[in-house]
Amino acid sequence: MKKEEYRNQALKILPRVCAKCGREFSGKKLRELTVHHRDHNHRNNPPDGSNWELLCFYCHDNEHSRFLDAEWLDTQYPDTEKRSTVINTPFADLKKLLRVPVHKREKDEAE
Repeated sequence: MKKEEYRNQALKILPRVCAKCGREFSGKKLRELTVHHRDHNHRNNPPDGSNWELLCFYCHDNEHSRFLDAEWLDTQYPDTEKRSTVINTPFADLKKLLRVPVHKREKDEAE
């Protein structure tokens, strides 16, 4: 099924409302409503629309950004076992670096 075909089908069977933000669309604004594939598979287009939801441009972009972000997250460790992924700790020795040696301080006070 071509993109235009499943979009027309989705507009016939689904309410013309963004499934995420709830905004209603009609007239010229209808072009801002896009078909989102819930399983992210654009080839999965059942005629009953069970894999579709209508999203506005903003929510559709947000949904795909979240999907892409999830691919990059470390899923090896569950939330309960979060471990630090920080490698560089630039301020780790800051206290030591800022500490003025005693002999240096006494020398400065004498001058």
